[in-house]
Amino acid sequence: MKDQAAKRKKPRDLNLLAARIVEEATGSIAPPLEDTRLPEKNPYAVELGRLGGLRGGVMRAKRLTPEQRSEIARKAAKARWQKKKS
Repeated sequence: MKDQAAKRKKPRDLNLLAARIVEEATGSIAPPLEDTRLPEKNPYAVELGRLGGLRGGVMRAKRLTPEQRSEIARKAAKARWQKKKS
């Protein structure tokens, strides 16, 4: 029984971890827990979000003034140079 418990992955949830420790200490193995993975994503929602992401940068660039774009570019260049120095 101890070999089976050692093969299972340690759960990230503290409550599940506590239950696993109690199982191992008492020598009783509980049935496996239900699958807690997230459900499949809705493909239509994924596509809609992707469309917004593709257009977002272009729409933002159209909305900014040349001075604002220049300031953003200046800050980005400064951040890149800071990263290279460290």
